[in-house]
Amino acid sequence: MQQPAAQRRLLIVDPCDDCHRLLPGLRSAGWDVDSCRLGDALDQPCDVGLLRLQAVHLRHPDAVKDLITRSNTEWIAVLSAEQLRMPAVGDFVCEWFFDFHTLPFDVSRVQVTLGRAFGMARLRGRGVRKVEETTHELLGESRPIRELRKLLGKLAPTESPVLIRGESGTGKELVARTLHRQSQRSEQPFIAINCGAIPEHLIQSELFGHEKGAFTGAHQRKTGRIEAAHGGTLFLDEIGDLPLELQANLLRFLQEKHIERVGGSQPIPVDVRVLAATHVDLEKAIEQGRFREDLYYRLNVLQVVTAPLRDRHGDLSMLASHFAQFYSLETGRRPRSFSDNALAAMGRHDWPGNVRELANRVRRGLVLAEGRQIEAQDLGLETLDPAQPPLGTLEEYKHRAERQALCDVLNRHSDNLSVAARVLGISRPTFYRLLHKHQIR
Repeated sequence: MQQPAAQRRLLIVDPCDDCHRLLPGLRSAGWDVDSCRLGDALDQPCDVGLLRLQAVHLRHPDAVKDLITRSNTEWIAVLSAEQLRMPAVGDFVCEWFFDFHTLPFDVSRVQVTLGRAFGMARLRGRGVRKVEETTHELLGESRPIRELRKLLGKLAPTESPVLIRGESGTGKELVARTLHRQSQRSEQPFIAINCGAIPEHLIQSELFGHEKGAFTGAHQRKTGRIEAAHGGTLFLDEIGDLPLELQANLLRFLQEKHIERVGGSQPIPVDVRVLAATHVDLEKAIEQGRFREDLYYRLNVLQVVTAPLRDRHGDLSMLASHFAQFYSLETGRRPRSFSDNALAAMGRHDWPGNVRELANRVRRGLVLAEGRQIEAQDLGLETLDPAQPPLGTLEEYKHRAERQALCDVLNRHSDNLSVAARVLGISRPTFYRLLHKHQIR
């Protein structure tokens, strides 16, 4: 017995008399129709929305933008022909709505548009749901990210220092915040300091604080970052850039669990868990005398390595969709999907800046995109040369590789086919069959 089709939910916001006259035909076509005012729309689940645009919506569009962004469905605008001719209305409708209808309604066209919007809403919902429902800050389902989440779950409850290593832009601070959030110190401060971003003459005061009058300009006592993290977690980013003198002070703190402010002599006990991160080769820095070996072993009790984006196969599209959703609020534009050309260009790109580069390119793409999708050129990525052959299927790859292997071995052993077959690890009959298959010789 055939299962009945799932009922499609339509929400009409701020309906007009023309909208009410649509209801019988829509219900007979299988739509479950409800209506409400704009302020209540987010509390009404729906598959497609129909919004009667009024003057107040056009004067104050933020409420409409918020509804469309947060409802994760497709919306159709309803407005008069006069409204459509108003300045900037066309741009607003094209930017934020799936489609629009002018009054009076063309009923058959409305039903076609609703059907298309319903299909698009389902596609968009499947595309973003995985990102929205994930409970982890570290997004992705690739093997490296799954193993990383598993490792952090083991390391977080401990009190041991952790050294986080990885290329720039791979989320080392995000790893540190995840370790803090999953630890027993999660309710206490998380204090981060970038050791490479603070001028060398200020970094000691930033880390350890200073007493009033300790140096010119020290008009009052200042609490340092280490002391501010008491009870919680101290994250030292780019630890490899810490000057050698400060490395000695940090080592002393890790050994003795207390600090002295600059200009002070009173030891101050501080209880923190120290996490450090670096993108440089610390072992090489030790050999060159730029990093203390004893500090290295103090920090490198436990180690986490973040994978570059190029090794996280399968996460690229998910992360790009996440950033498109996230930055749409900042840019004031509706979240956009990515064209096939853009996805292919992202797949070919090597991502030297890793996830940080991806976030920045998506942010740029949202601003520059003119259509409903973000294109490769919006991301600043090269499009595929039309003259370049498509990638093809796995079978096509195997076919080309097989033919290439035959050609290569014949170039070397064309005078002795038995040797050629042995080089490829196949029998002579199989070798002849493959030559015939690929029409070689």
